[in-house]
Amino acid sequence: MTIKKDGEKWLVDIYPQGRSGKRIRKKFDTKIEAQRFEKLVLSKAFDGKEWNPSSSDNRKLSDIFSEWYQIHGKHLSYSKRRLNLLNYAAEAMEDPIARQFKPEHFLKYREQRIQSGISPKAVNNLLGYINAVFNELHRNEIIDYENPLQNVRPIKIKERELSYLDHDQIKEVFDTLNKVCKNPHVILIAKICLSTGCRWGEAQSLHSRHIKNQRITFTDTKSGKNRTVPISDDLEREIHNHGSGQLFTNSEETFRRTLRMCSFEVPKGQATHILRHTFASHFMINGGNILSLQRILGHSSITMTMRYAHLAPDHLQEAIAFNPINNLKGKKAH
Repeated sequence: MTIKKDGEKWLVDIYPQGRSGKRIRKKFDTKIEAQRFEKLVLSKAFDGKEWNPSSSDNRKLSDIFSEWYQIHGKHLSYSKRRLNLLNYAAEAMEDPIARQFKPEHFLKYREQRIQSGISPKAVNNLLGYINAVFNELHRNEIIDYENPLQNVRPIKIKERELSYLDHDQIKEVFDTLNKVCKNPHVILIAKICLSTGCRWGEAQSLHSRHIKNQRITFTDTKSGKNRTVPISDDLEREIHNHGSGQLFTNSEETFRRTLRMCSFEVPKGQATHILRHTFASHFMINGGNILSLQRILGHSSITMTMRYAHLAPDHLQEAIAFNPINNLKGKKAH
């Protein structure tokens, strides 16, 4: 079937030269308009002419965002949230015709968002989302023009401060949790994060079936890939004693509030993530292997993990052994 209802519109989805030829998709307000268009395309194909949408493809930015969502986006994690961000941006940019969308539209909007206090990382993410839409639609021949933002560079972001808790601070966190926290899940989630380096959300979504043979398997991960991390027998026993089925409820805000009661401060935006940084930092300080850490954390690139490499003890000892002041002293001794 080449014509079908798609929300409030009628979608023509057709291969006029057969499946090996070019695919044409276009939406109309009424079924009659869709049928007329289908006949036009087929008649041109019969005459050996190719229908050229360049002058009549008036789909707006929000239209192609919707098409991308239907063919690809809805299968991604956080798909609704991403579509909402895209539609919000389209509306703020006055929803231009997608074919006529230019870098200046996005750059002007980006500057407005930065001025309003939105972080550079957030606008870089939006650029990535819009790029993904145009690239996917062009790859599937739903649009016949290239990504108009392909040459727009993301804003360069300074590397964020990576802080971690020392042993006294870890003790203070758990002491505070034991004193003021009435949520039965928070302490155990924090222990899991510090024992495995997982993200708070990954621990929070655990089911009892994910804990077996002194291992935790994380399935609801940022990368979409499952990963398994060994744990101690004591921690496994504590988790199983906690309950079965879905183990935890949403407890992130409770941890944030408790952390603010501690005597120390953590960098902005690192409330629950400080536990992941703490695991990774102590892993390297205690002589762990950087490649093992990459697998444990689930980083797709070693570049992300290398942020912790400077904490390795051999690295620190080399700073002492090979610094110019130390070498100068050695020469004086001779």
